[in-house]
Amino acid sequence: MEMVVDVKKMWGVALLTVLNFFFFSFFFFGSVDGFVMGEQPLSKIAIHRITLGLSNSTSITASPILLGSNGEDTEWVNVDLDHDNPSAGDWIGVFSPASFNSSICSPESSDSKDKAPYICTAPIKYKFAIDSNSDYKKTGKASLKFQIINQRADFAFVLFSGGLSKPKLVAVSNSVTFANPKAPVYPRLALGRAWNEMAVTWTSGYDIHEGVPLVKWGLQGGQQKRSFAATSTFTKNSMCGSPARTVGWRDPGFIHTSFLSNLRPNARYYYRMGLLLSNGSYLWSKAYSFRSSPSPGQNSLQRVIIFGDLGKAERDGSNEYNNYQPGSLNTTNQLIKDLPNIDIVFHIGDITYANGYLSQWDQFTSQVEPIASTVPYMIASGNHERDWPNSGSFYDGLDSGGECGVLAETMYYSPVKNRDKFWYSTDYGMFHFCVADSEKDWREGTEQYKFLEHCLASVNRKKQPWLIFTAHRVLGYSSEFWYSLEGSFGEPGARESLEKLWQKYKVDVAFFGHVHNYERTCPVYQEQCLNPEKSRYSGTVNGTIHVVVGGGGSHRSKFSDDIPNWSIYRDYDYGFVKMTAFNHSSLLLEYKKSSDGKVYDSFTISKDYY
Repeated sequence: MEMVVDVKKMWGVALLTVLNFFFFSFFFFGSVDGFVMGEQPLSKIAIHRITLGLSNSTSITASPILLGSNGEDTEWVNVDLDHDNPSAGDWIGVFSPASFNSSICSPESSDSKDKAPYICTAPIKYKFAIDSNSDYKKTGKASLKFQIINQRADFAFVLFSGGLSKPKLVAVSNSVTFANPKAPVYPRLALGRAWNEMAVTWTSGYDIHEGVPLVKWGLQGGQQKRSFAATSTFTKNSMCGSPARTVGWRDPGFIHTSFLSNLRPNARYYYRMGLLLSNGSYLWSKAYSFRSSPSPGQNSLQRVIIFGDLGKAERDGSNEYNNYQPGSLNTTNQLIKDLPNIDIVFHIGDITYANGYLSQWDQFTSQVEPIASTVPYMIASGNHERDWPNSGSFYDGLDSGGECGVLAETMYYSPVKNRDKFWYSTDYGMFHFCVADSEKDWREGTEQYKFLEHCLASVNRKKQPWLIFTAHRVLGYSSEFWYSLEGSFGEPGARESLEKLWQKYKVDVAFFGHVHNYERTCPVYQEQCLNPEKSRYSGTVNGTIHVVVGGGGSHRSKFSDDIPNWSIYRDYDYGFVKMTAFNHSSLLLEYKKSSDGKVYDSFTISKDYY
């Protein structure tokens, strides 16, 4: 019998197979053919290949040697370099603690011939010498500036030759240190489990054996209260894999959380984090303030910021800033600029992109400190916080770099009942938020699905008319290139499980990150627009409006060439969303670009639940 082969079909299947491989490699692991989009800069350094080649005729000095004399938690350090054999591959790494101890390093393999590396932890940041002086290869002289934050230890600046792939240690600077390296720093506010409670989380180098952590707080001119804090930390064995457990490990210090309760609505409170020392004296941080939440249903102006995938970047230009998290500083700067007009922030996953390099979490908390110390900074779990094989995550990718959720769950407070089940509900005035954990199973019948239905069903729409759903991955609609290529236009199977809940309980807006762009849909259900209006919705809206707002800072995601009928507005740029509830019947949503803070898309909803 003669076999007939459909050549077009055969090639179509082959092409789809190849594209699926590229999809999984690129979208979930971030790499195609060895090229890594958004690669963590510290991962480029071959730490275990460092060799020793100290040069007596090369000098590297850092100044000032004492930082934070007036209580500052960030300072600029000048590093002067004079190298007798300069090359284009010379770079300076910032190491903390300053002392290198090769005795703590283990060989790369069990082979008895392998020697332990000279250094086994990554630097906090790095710069190439030639970037500060175009004549460096001729003169061997360079002067660099690094922004250093207080991270509970001293710092040394180390010169390497050989580039990042074959680094040779040439010279080590003097050490620099903060006046109090263990000081309480980088407060992060979050809504507590009650509407009139605020959680204050911060980091310090003080164990509970050295003193009792606490917060001093109160209204201006009023009696100051003192609320004690719980303390937590974790060890290298808490990490699930490398690099978090190996070259990316750095002692996290101690994370303290205190709850300020029975707050008056919409009142300005002032606070300091501190420590009651064993001798009876107190150590206090600098002063901060926040405005407490409105009561549930309170009819007042309420302004919410939402974005995903922010990441961190370096103001001093280190870590190849322009090639990694390029929009992060612009977004951060715009939020700081508009802070008097912001009441609460939701960062819906992919927080730091530390990817197992733990020092970067301190760097991130410092970057967002002006925001997170002033308004509640609520987070959701993303793939770069949680995903790791056989760790309990729904997806088995390597995106967390071995952190497997430990850093996010410890560094930031969220009103979850179980930190490893990172879903929760929270109220802010006229808003009711249902925050999903897209990195845990959300399918119908699961524990999370039942929680989400209860969260959506339990809201009193007369008091809180604005019902908001958020998750990191796109459990709703997105015309991002890879999603469209797969044909799902979102996480496969997600809408089949969750869309009927959004429709049944009349969710107003569903927000997602993960895809690094901005997109807004019509009020949609089962891929059909249920309202012909595009910007002014009134009366019964019917479907849920889906908004992808993953352009906080990481590398942008391309759209499909074809625009689905449900897609109203798309923008291939960095930005964030601001929602403003004017009252119980009027809501404004604005998409602002991070580059200039101007509004590029907006819509209003006007309705009455009475």
